[in-house]
Amino acid sequence: MTSSHDSSAAPSLPGGAARRVSALLPPFPWDRLEPYKAIAAAHADGLVDLSVGTPVDPVPQLVQDALAAAADSPGYPTVWGTTALKDALVGWVEGRLGARGMTHRNVLPVVGSKELVALLPWQLGLGPGDRVAFPRLAYPTYEVGARLARAEYVVYDDPTELDPEGLRLLWLNSPSNPTGRVLGVDELRRIVGWARQHGVLVVSDECYLELGWEAEPVSVLHPDVCGGSVEGLIAVHSLSKRSNLAGYRSAFAAGDPEILGELLEIRKHSGFMVPAPVQAATVAALGDSAHVAEQRQRYAARRDALRAALVASGFRIEHSEASLYLWATRDEPCWDTIADLAKHGILVAPGEFYGSAGADFVRVAFTATDERVGAAVARLGG
Repeated sequence: MTSSHDSSAAPSLPGGAARRVSALLPPFPWDRLEPYKAIAAAHADGLVDLSVGTPVDPVPQLVQDALAAAADSPGYPTVWGTTALKDALVGWVEGRLGARGMTHRNVLPVVGSKELVALLPWQLGLGPGDRVAFPRLAYPTYEVGARLARAEYVVYDDPTELDPEGLRLLWLNSPSNPTGRVLGVDELRRIVGWARQHGVLVVSDECYLELGWEAEPVSVLHPDVCGGSVEGLIAVHSLSKRSNLAGYRSAFAAGDPEILGELLEIRKHSGFMVPAPVQAATVAALGDSAHVAEQRQRYAARRDALRAALVASGFRIEHSEASLYLWATRDEPCWDTIADLAKHGILVAPGEFYGSAGADFVRVAFTATDERVGAAVARLGG
């Protein structure tokens, strides 16, 4: 499946000064869920929202303290980040991901990972005639990024089966959103080798890497995958899930210094700066593993409870070996499942949001509070 977009079809803004960029984009998917959310919210015991997957647990106290201590930051922050932040990023990439030989040139802070995903094709200079590839079931923003750059996009089951002609950017996503599938070392190594052979940049979205349950996710930057060289490779990481910092918009890219250097120059001109207090909070979060282990325990318990309840009520769970979601189906159209669960006050995400291959699935987040997860379990069993 390949698509290209004719910008001439976009209507003009008043005065004809510009074209509506929004005309390049599909309808915002979450708007379609609003009627079902209203039905679910009318439940006597209230809404159990398992759709978006936003963190609900407290921001770790040491992170809050670091943010508050840096609150008096009247000057502009830098796009490339403080020395303390770059040291923390390099230390985490080497210590947690196993990458070797990292320097400050191998890391770049970004204002949440979604903005990077959406703007990366444009920031790389891609446009008409260039192709961007992403998994058949995938985070919708990969497609949005290609559309905004007016590039073509193609979906894959196995990227090494793609025609490499014109392919400039290959998105990997492990652990996957929405399926929770994890790509193993051998599979990643094979893909990286193929991409390098054809001169294709690999960008690996690894935001759920610390949330493996039945598999141990590995980074594309690990020497077993990349052979000790990060050339042509970028890994994207976020603190939204592992540290409950979705509201802070703290993320970073790591890998090929030539690519990151080019992005840095573009982002300097564009003013993409992580706020100074958030930089300080990020240093604190990356320097502490105890809060990550504590949050994992919360999610593990919620995952176990929801998985058992879903299976007992007739769902089948596929993949879901990592991430914050259960990829579930009753072998019926996803909107039928959405409508039925909404009657029980439970809201989940339709698999169709992530590609037509998800039309019979729903994505169930286990990011709600223990009390709300308990309510969902009780209703599924009722």
